[in-house]
Amino acid sequence: MSTSYSVCNECVVLNKFDTDRSGSPICGRCKKPLPVKGAVTEATEKGLQRLIESSPVPVVVDFWAPWCGPCLSFAPTFASTATRRVGTSVFAKVNTQAEAGAAQVHGIRGIPTLIIFHKGKEIARTSGALDQSSLDRWLNDGGRAMPQETK
Repeated sequence: MSTSYSVCNECVVLNKFDTDRSGSPICGRCKKPLPVKGAVTEATEKGLQRLIESSPVPVVVDFWAPWCGPCLSFAPTFASTATRRVGTSVFAKVNTQAEAGAAQVHGIRGIPTLIIFHKGKEIARTSGALDQSSLDRWLNDGGRAMPQETK
């Protein structure tokens, strides 16, 4: 069984779900569908904060926008990486156009920006679309494989 975590956008509760199970996962509390596509959760500002604070594994967040060409070209790489790394990390996407507050709180100045959070704290960030090998290297090294932006 491959498990991951998502926060319900309705009641903002952290849920553990089986990524191998067919059908959409639902919230254990309010029974609403969780904002999950494959192994990637789509987070709101409140949901992202809860996920960062509550996840027992590192959270890798892709801050993106629907009008951003590099963001759209990077999306399949992010999704396939999420599928391969289920159980070791949670992968989330935040639409900075819809969730401008989340982008502001996390000091997003360019997109796509990836941030790794662990135990409630930011541990690494990088900006720009990455190819598969660069993303894997960055994640394997805990975000130390590339120069990091400073907040």
